[in-house]
This record gives sequence, C-alpha cells and structure tokens, in this order.
Amino acid sequence: MEPLLQILLILLFAKLFGEASERLGLPSIVGEITAGLMLALTLAPENTEILKFFADLGAIFLLFTAGYREVHISDLKEASKTALIPTLSQTIVAFVFGFLLGQAFELGFIQSLFMAVAFSPTSISVVVKTLIDADYLSSRPGSMMLTSAIFDDIIGIFLLSVVTSFATYNHFPSGMQLLGISAKIIIFILLISIIGLKIYPRIFQQVHKMHTKESIFAFVIIIALFSAYLAEVFGLHAVIGAFFGGVLISEIPLAKLENVQKKVSGLSYGVFTPIFFASIGLSMELSVLFTAGKFTILVLILALASKLIGGWIGTKLIGFEWKDSLIFGVGMMPRAGVELVVIAIGKEMGIISQEMFSAIVFMVVASIIISPIVLDKAIKYREKY
Repeated sequence: MEPLLQILLILLFAKLFGEASERLGLPSIVGEITAGLMLALTLAPENTEILKFFADLGAIFLLFTAGYREVHISDLKEASKTALIPTLSQTIVAFVFGFLLGQAFELGFIQSLFMAVAFSPTSISVVVKTLIDADYLSSRPGSMMLTSAIFDDIIGIFLLSVVTSFATYNHFPSGMQLLGISAKIIIFILLISIIGLKIYPRIFQQVHKMHTKESIFAFVIIIALFSAYLAEVFGLHAVIGAFFGGVLISEIPLAKLENVQKKVSGLSYGVFTPIFFASIGLSMELSVLFTAGKFTILVLILALASKLIGGWIGTKLIGFEWKDSLIFGVGMMPRAGVELVVIAIGKEMGIISQEMFSAIVFMVVASIIISPIVLDKAIKYREKY
C-alpha cells in the first residue's frame, strides 16, 4: 500500500471511528485505537515507515500540547501542598504493582520497569465528563483528581526518562552509569529551563514584530520540535523534551495566545495524535490476547486496583472521609496518552514483547470504558448515603 494512501486511510478511519466512539459516550481514543486494529485485520499494510514517522510526531505533539495547554507551573505550586501525598501514594502503589506483576511472570528487569511505568500515570480527561455531568468537578475529590493527574503526567515523564536510559544498557546500571543517567537528566532539565526562561521570552518579543503570516504559531511548533530534538541529543526520548518545551512556553504570555493554542490543538488532535493512537491499534494482535489470557486479565485487574488502593490510602492520609477517598481512587483508574507513549517506546526499543504490548493496550481501552461507569456509581452512592 502506498504511504500516502496509508496516511489517508488511517486518518479517515481514526476520525470516523473516533466520532462513533464519542456518540456512544466514550472518548475518541477508543475509536481511534479500534480504527487501527480494523485496518490491521482487513488491509494488513506493509512498509509502514512513513506511517511510523507520523505516529512518532503524534506522540511528540500529544505531550507537547499537554504541557502547553494543561500544565500551569503557578497552579502546581499552590496545589502541591495538598495533592502531593495522594499523587505519590497512588503512583507508588501502581508502580509497585506493575513491577511485581512483571517479575511474577518472569519478565526481565527492564521489561518489568516498563510495565511499572505504564501502570503509573492517569488520564483524568476520561472522567472529566462524568464529573461535570454529576456536578462534581469543583468538589474536593474532583479538584484533587485534576491536580493529581497533572502531577501524574510529570512523574510519568520523569520515570520514562529514567527507564529509557536504563534500557540503553539493557540491564540494571552500575553506580557510575546511574550517576551518568542522573547527570544527563539534570543537565537536560537545567539547560531547557534556562533556554525556556531566558531565551524564549525574547524570541517571542521579536516574533510579534514579524510580518510573516502565522509567525507565532510557526515558532511554537519550532520550539516543540527543537525541545524534542534536544532531548534526543542528551540520549532521552523526544517526547520528554516535547513535554518540557510545552510547559515552558505555557508560562510565556506572548506565546500562549488562545488562537495559537487552538491551532496547535488542531494540528495535534486533528492530525498527528489520531494517527498515533490508530498506529497503536495497528500494532495490536488480538490472537496474542487470547494466548496470554491470564496475563491480560491480571494486567487489567492490577492496573485498576492499584490506582484505587493507592488513591484511597493517599486521600485518607490527608483527611478525606472514606467515600470521597473511594471516588478519588476510582477517578485515578483510567489510562490513556502517556501510558500508550510508554509502551510504544518500549516496543520500538525491542524491550516490550507483543503479548505485553497488546495486554497494556487492552487495559487502557478497558479502563477508559470501565472507569466512568464505576465513578458515576460511586458519586451516586456518595450523594445517596
């Protein structure tokens, strides 16, 4: 199949299946993954290098847009006083569950780490509609969910940077290698922060004086790509740099203009991100899910249970009553963007097996469907009793 036709079909079916998914009350990501799976079953395209390039751009712009539009450093400073304990609790429990599951099935140390990192983040966007419909978004558990999910993404990005560095050695690094990994991450963060805080504001002052059409939008995209490239220069994955680049320019008023944000979202969610999610479905093998039945079921159960348990413990520690803690724990269960980026990177590096990849994708889709239903019942139970 010609590359142009591959891109055309995968984008077309991702949008059509995404629309069908939303009309059924599910997030579009379910339809987009399903679109890729259907294309794999019916057309089985070969020579997908160009499609993979577009999917890589999708992962980059997914995390860049999350940093650019959803993360506000000033808000995090205030919210960290209360949200940090529940965030750490549910992240640590999920990480441990994922790692132990990998070890129980005799996966390698690096594979178990990828499993742990894939268990760790949360996709709050999946349950926001349920919170809004129940008029619960501004409640104590609702606002805590939003803040904790943002922290989750930041922690997940950090864990991803560490694990991908470990994967470079394909074994647990020595003391000197650990120091090298830590130094590399710290230097990258310091450098990109200095550039973001000192140079980017001056760049956008000059960009605003340019007469060329769409100059601001173009430089936002340039910074996304530059940040991704800079991360690769330091031996980190491109998506890590893209996320930090998005966060940094989100603090620059001259860069964070509403019309520019809409254009970035249009490029990301309209083109690249659906291709990324569809490529995930394209890479799945349904037959593997059946042959690895026990593993797949345990991935789903432990991924959901770890967030519920960790969230419940963390909020109890800061004084929530048990019903609100239950609501928070349920709200932390769904997975989506960052988790799929993690496993896509692991598969690309040859670390994650097809069984593990397909099981985690199944867990992501199932969590997206299950979590809003359970959350709605938990909120109704809270209101009734």
